[in-house]
Parts: sequence; structure tokens; C-alpha cells
Amino acid sequence: MKQKIGCVVLASGDAKRFGENKLNRKLFGKSLIDHALQCIPKEKFSCVCVVTQYDEILKKANDCGFTGVKNKHPDYGISHSIELGLKETDFCDGVMFMVSDQPLLKKQSVEGLVDCFLENEDFIVSLSYDGVRGNPCIFPSSFYQMLYALSEDNGGSTIIRNHEDKVKFFEACQSDELSDIDTKNDLQRLEKTEV
Repeated sequence: MKQKIGCVVLASGDAKRFGENKLNRKLFGKSLIDHALQCIPKEKFSCVCVVTQYDEILKKANDCGFTGVKNKHPDYGISHSIELGLKETDFCDGVMFMVSDQPLLKKQSVEGLVDCFLENEDFIVSLSYDGVRGNPCIFPSSFYQMLYALSEDNGGSTIIRNHEDKVKFFEACQSDELSDIDTKNDLQRLEKTEV
């Protein structure tokens, strides 16, 4: 029987270090949230949901054919976004969690990550480069209760650190795919990157 894989895009943060909603900021002519949504290989997933506090991002999600999930309490931390997303996707055999501030992430790396999970369905599969773990990550259903039990700003990394024997890495095409944007300096640095 074909495995069902869900995808949860985490797009609820307040971006305090950035100073404004960074997901609307542009890099190479596209907003960060557009970069994120456009690197999702829709055909690989049974369900894609975007968890966000922002109405304009809910609309973008719907325009892409994805499920938009309103996070009314981003102040509860990333664990709340994970819970909201998992409630939409926990009928799946595995769920991929991706952040929305990795604008150099390539669709082919995400496709490869899903394929790697399908071959290792009892493992957490994480995108990596040169042995360094990054995002996105796919969790099998056996970890859902642990994900639901997360609190405040504890995310999937908390689980991964405690179950390193159950983690497999999938190598990204390029090292800079793992780069995320936390500050305006990060954005300026990536603007100098050749794509």
C-alpha cells in the first residue's frame, strides 16, 4: 500500500530578530514565503498545510491549492504550530515539517528527502549537508505522540536529539539550501549568493 506523506509549512513566527514579517521580504524577485511554497513537490504529498498567523499567507496557501491553518496564538511557540499542522496531517504515515525562511531550498532536494523516507519509513529523515543536519525533516507516525507533547518553543530538534539512532540524513544538492534568514544581515548575505 502506498505511503501517505503530509507536509506542514511553519510560517507563524513573529520574526523578532528580523524586526518585521520577514516572509513578505523579497529575495531574487520573490517573497520568502513564495520561495517556500514553490519548492514543495505537490505530487509527493497527500496533504500540504501552511500554519500561519498572517491572513495574506493563508490566501497564498489557498491559491496554491494547500490548506491554510490560522495560528491565533503564535506566542505559544513553535510547538503550537507543530500541533496545529499535525492535526491536519496525522492521518498520514509520515509528516514533513519545513520552515518558510530557507529561500535557497530546492524542490529536487525535497523530492529526494521524501523518496529517502519512503525507503526508511521507520526513521526520521532530515535534510543535511556534509553531515550537518538541517530542515526540512520527515517524522514517521510512531513519533506523532512525541510531537504533540512538545511545549513552548521546543520543536522537532528536541525529539531528534533524544533519538539520534532513529535519524537518517539525506544530502541536499547544495550547502546553502540549509541557510535560513533570521536577521536582515542574513538576507543581505544571501542576496550576494549566485543561484
